[in-house]
Amino acid sequence: MSEENKPSQPSRISEEKLQMFRNRLVKTYKHLSKQARRQEVTCYRVYDHDLPEFPFCIEFYEDKVYLAEYQRRHGMTEEEHEAWLESCLPTISEVLGVPDDRIYYRERRRKAGRHGQYEKLATEQEFFIAKEAGLSFRINLTDYLDTGLFLDHRITRGMVREEVKDRRMLNLFCYTGSFSVYAAAGGAQRVDSVDLSKTYLNWAEENMKLNAPAASPAPEANFIHADVKQWLDEAPSNYYDLVVMDPPTFSNSKRMKDFLDIQRDHAELINKTLHAMRPGGILYFSTNYRKFQLEAEKIAAASWKDITKATTPFDFQGKLYRWCYKIIK
Repeated sequence: MSEENKPSQPSRISEEKLQMFRNRLVKTYKHLSKQARRQEVTCYRVYDHDLPEFPFCIEFYEDKVYLAEYQRRHGMTEEEHEAWLESCLPTISEVLGVPDDRIYYRERRRKAGRHGQYEKLATEQEFFIAKEAGLSFRINLTDYLDTGLFLDHRITRGMVREEVKDRRMLNLFCYTGSFSVYAAAGGAQRVDSVDLSKTYLNWAEENMKLNAPAASPAPEANFIHADVKQWLDEAPSNYYDLVVMDPPTFSNSKRMKDFLDIQRDHAELINKTLHAMRPGGILYFSTNYRKFQLEAEKIAAASWKDITKATTPFDFQGKLYRWCYKIIK
């Protein structure tokens, strides 16, 4: 068969580009793994879209790797894209020292903010336990867009643990309850966790049960299935000492009375939350909306401070992933 009539083959990555990716991954992994060992961190991000041609997010969860590819207009056919991915996997496996069967691949489609839409992608129900700061968390790398533990809030979780002893803690948009677990371990008197997803509330409750021995005595823990915006209208006033609120950027779930737009709604949400807090109480408010602007003049707080930089862990340095504020009633 002549060269002209041969069927086209799926395109693979050039050796030069693959070597470029390998070099970058070797460099970042060497640097970050050293810091992770020093800080005794076993769940951390090792690569995040560092090179435009390789739009991956790569995270370690102890001995497993979560590999997510950000959706993009790559111009490849499905067959070509499959071949491209298969060219990348051996490099990732080799550099990180993790066999293929412990690498979990996901394609991350653009969403309007994390955990705003509780999308289930599969039904494998493959959970395992990972440790962070002596606490245990159920991780799922197969069924959902997110894994069950947001690694960028590692420092903020530690701050909550240190400040919550004998206090009443409220976790709004609680997701899988990692902040609630930290609060219980820190000796909170009461922990209330609110979310619209029953799936994530059940997950949060399982995480709390996993760590029951870490909290002595165990706090009163409540898992509340509700739309946060509506629930805050009926929340007790002057009650909570410490609140964490990490809302989605945008959410229009059918179970909500109104849609949520965090730039539009944050001042109202924060003021409603402050109403439920005791004077001097602390609110940790965060958002993943990169263009977010805090409308401080609309917020009835005693003080507020941007703690984004101070709460950004070593494996998220150099990029803006989310904003974080400490707001005092």
